[in-house]
Amino acid sequence: MIQEFQLRVLPQQAATESFLKTYVANEKGIDARSITHIRILKRSIDARQRTIFVNLKVRVYVNEQPTDEAYTPTVYQDVSDAREVIVVGAGPGGLFAALKLIELGLKPLVLERGKDVHERKKDLSNITKTQRVDPESNYCFGEGGAGAYSDGKLYTRSKKRGSVEKILNVFCQHGASTSILSDAHPHIGTDKLPRVIENMRNTILRCGGEVHFQTKMLRLITSSPASGIEEGRKIIGVEAVKTDPVTGEKREVEFTGPVILATGHSARDVYRYLQEARIEIEAKGIAVGVRLEHPSMLIDQIQYHRKEGRGKYLPAAEYSFVTQVDGRGVYSFCMCPGGFVIPAATDKEQIVVNGMSPSNRGTQWSNSGMVVELRPEDIAGDSPLKVMHFQEELERNCWQQGNMRQTAPAQRMADFVNNKLSYDLPKSSYAPGLISSPLHFWLPSMIGSRLQQGFKKFGQMSHGFLTNEAVLIATETRTSSPVRIVRNPETLQHLTVRGLFPCGEGAGYAGGIVSAGVDGERCAEMAYSYLIDFAG
Repeated sequence: MIQEFQLRVLPQQAATESFLKTYVANEKGIDARSITHIRILKRSIDARQRTIFVNLKVRVYVNEQPTDEAYTPTVYQDVSDAREVIVVGAGPGGLFAALKLIELGLKPLVLERGKDVHERKKDLSNITKTQRVDPESNYCFGEGGAGAYSDGKLYTRSKKRGSVEKILNVFCQHGASTSILSDAHPHIGTDKLPRVIENMRNTILRCGGEVHFQTKMLRLITSSPASGIEEGRKIIGVEAVKTDPVTGEKREVEFTGPVILATGHSARDVYRYLQEARIEIEAKGIAVGVRLEHPSMLIDQIQYHRKEGRGKYLPAAEYSFVTQVDGRGVYSFCMCPGGFVIPAATDKEQIVVNGMSPSNRGTQWSNSGMVVELRPEDIAGDSPLKVMHFQEELERNCWQQGNMRQTAPAQRMADFVNNKLSYDLPKSSYAPGLISSPLHFWLPSMIGSRLQQGFKKFGQMSHGFLTNEAVLIATETRTSSPVRIVRNPETLQHLTVRGLFPCGEGAGYAGGIVSAGVDGERCAEMAYSYLIDFAG
């Protein structure tokens, strides 16, 4: 017999299956000896009151073993001899596009400018050791994209465009914990996500697809290259430069097929190329601010309303804040409980920060982006790259404030709100180091002043949150793409260029791992329809 129940239990009762089995037996009048297995279908924490509860939806197996999988697997076929589709970028948008193409019977050719997920890790370590950023292998570029080493959070509000459940199930099929199917805010963890990504790549290769690392797209090939890319032209391939991983020798290569363009939100060279090639793009709003880091114990105490913090049975606490200041949103973004602040620049003379958490969320710090909404009309000019140029200028200014290294400018939170220089800084997870800087003075006023007002409101909402125990680390600029590559909402092709499918965060149509994966699957479906209906 199989039964499903909605439960509201104490954290210690939800901690292990044996505790949960005892609770179910007592509450539902079932002999505990007959309960063979309990599967958690949904789990969330209610910490609004002094007594904290865990809300659960469970499936209880009585006198029988589960015969169904904990996740729903996808069948991938051999596509070695199938028609080819080029996928530019091996972030979540590109990887899920490639897997969906295989599912549909097409052969993906994945081109990734960076290195594989393990070789990439060495270059990330060198950022701290040498204070230098490899422009092709960093926290944004390489297998897995920006999400691979920036936490692996899978929460999304985007549920209208495709199956979030499908994306989570594919992650489970490739080695992620099945807890992501039940958790209200699912999270794989920076330490575990690289292995999952590698398994996804191996599925692509095993099924006959191709993955080319250190292969950077130079330009798109049209049906009539001599006349340039004009309205009505058709994309028939990609020219790229491939770097030999041993010798460093570069050679130009070509790939043929329609193109899913999933280059991520930081591929600024791609945006510049598209503008030069007269492929329509437009400025898109972003959010800009800082990374705010508290001691994780303090956040646990605030959110769980108790001096002992999370204790033995609760996870590191999360928070979410949002308000309006002078007509623009001010809000927390990408909250990383028990995590690290990391250097996420993609080129020289930039400082960019982001956050990540290991799977156990066990560090002594918790951080989040604290950002201000920025709209295209807030920036002068009419160039489609004007928001990107604003990003670049702010990141360069931050680098100069940081002594022209990856040392990040920082300021204690209350000092920032009160326009005071911080004469010392708290211990931080940011490995390249911090330097005290008057962020209140040099941040653009439309950002800095709104952050100050926002922090005051958040301090009123949550007593103890506005404190000099917390530190602001500049600057958080890569929240989303500053450019949108315009596409037909029905076919997902570019509005004027056939055979080009702008995809994911880099195209301006997603905001995170799951939504990018959903968009990747949709673009793969549209590429399939294009090949069947139009390409002959």
